[in-house]
Amino acid sequence: MTELTQPTGRENALRALPREDGSAPRALVLGATGYIGGRLTPRLLNAGYHVRVLARDAARAASFPWGPDCEIVEGSADDVDAVRTAMADVDVVYYLIHSMGAGKGFEDADQRAATTIAEAAKDAGARRIVYLGGLHPDDVKLSPHLRSRVEVGEILLDSGVPTLVLQAGVVIGSGSASFEMIRHLTEVLPYMPAPKWVRNRIQPIAIRDVLHYLLGAARVEASVNRTVDIGGPDVLRYGQMMNGYAVEAGLPQRGIAALPVLTPELASHWVNLVTPVPRSIARPLVASLQNECVVKNDDIDALIAPPDGGLTPYRTAVRLALGRVDADSVETSWQDAEVSGAPSDPLPTDPEWAGRTVFTDARSLRTQASVDELWRVIVGIGGENGWYSSPFLWAVRGWMDRLMGGVGLRRGRRSRSRARIGDAIDFWRVEAVEEPDAASGGLLRLRAEMKVPGSAWLELRAVPDGEGARYEQRAVFFPRGLTGRLYWFAVLPFHGSIFAGMAARITGAAEGAKAEAASVDG
Repeated sequence: MTELTQPTGRENALRALPREDGSAPRALVLGATGYIGGRLTPRLLNAGYHVRVLARDAARAASFPWGPDCEIVEGSADDVDAVRTAMADVDVVYYLIHSMGAGKGFEDADQRAATTIAEAAKDAGARRIVYLGGLHPDDVKLSPHLRSRVEVGEILLDSGVPTLVLQAGVVIGSGSASFEMIRHLTEVLPYMPAPKWVRNRIQPIAIRDVLHYLLGAARVEASVNRTVDIGGPDVLRYGQMMNGYAVEAGLPQRGIAALPVLTPELASHWVNLVTPVPRSIARPLVASLQNECVVKNDDIDALIAPPDGGLTPYRTAVRLALGRVDADSVETSWQDAEVSGAPSDPLPTDPEWAGRTVFTDARSLRTQASVDELWRVIVGIGGENGWYSSPFLWAVRGWMDRLMGGVGLRRGRRSRSRARIGDAIDFWRVEAVEEPDAASGGLLRLRAEMKVPGSAWLELRAVPDGEGARYEQRAVFFPRGLTGRLYWFAVLPFHGSIFAGMAARITGAAEGAKAEAASVDG
């Protein structure tokens, strides 16, 4: 695994407490492939826990740097059999799944999952459940998503297993949806007409401090069964948070005008258009800001001591996050979460296409560049690196997707130079990564998460060919009904420009990298 920033899990106050027989305790992580779970899991390993994860896609979980060091059970949180298998011989359960981005019926789904986990944890004799909920004021009407998170916490607290519910507000860290929303709103808009909630007081918390509390929660006394608030040292208005970001990013202070006419629904559309955060995630984020979110007391201090050096100030958290972005070392991202309603089935193998309507566009070009040089271009495609053909047409397609509520091109990618299964690359999801070898070369397969009437994939290959390599590119589309067929034929005239240009420029970029390397060596 790569070296981790603080907390690493090796801190004495966060190390795993052995069982009575001296063996290492076992931790089960639900949501290990998400933004926070993907960071907590390697730190639990560092702390000395045996870690088991429950994941819908075992291959995706295994692709994380920590994957080979964990036991992976495939299944969902509402799959009774999978949950009971995952829960066997577990000491502490981390419940880090939530409904953000889910469609209709998410409250019922949340309750089913929480009930399944609660019952299985009790039957398995788990010692503790740790749940990360949402910070909120008391005695106010909550948004549906916040209300659902409160209900999940109540189900777990009533499970009979000692439960600690940690309630956090805006989480600031590289790759967090809250940070990305602040970042892009501030960078794009020199003057911002904003909803009146920009005047609400908020107590943000750095991702490193969230991880500190999550690790410490496993060591809390068994008698503790309660909810506590966690937050950073600063209480700010949302507008102050934006201008605090501007200072750290070297930008002028932004003018902000609070307008009473911007409803949460309109504001979520605005965020969807201006930032990479899609409407499905912007809506619950915006709704959670309708009320002031401030820690009500310091009860957490009696259970888990603050980190050495104290909690991280807001601007320090922003500075650290920007440093990780600039260094291309973002551990996890909100983009890691699956998009509700997007196709998730893998590409069928070619023999299974028999009798089905399928459209393909295949291209192949030979290059003098090596397989490794070609592969580096392929695996870095998208995001800031672009798509190597017709930027205008790609941008138009991205904006069309955003207007329909999709993720669009602005989502970018977690890393500029690396890809793993499950990563988001603009409006694609990485479905397969096969690193190149001498015999078969490398494969990057992307599954479309854009709004299309059917299912689409894009395959990019670097194949050995004599002293050079062969670039193979294939777009595959399974149409849904007449609309899907009409869609394919409507975009067919653009394929010659987009896909042919893409193949030519990718091989050209690989040859350019080869020539540059040769000039340096010479």
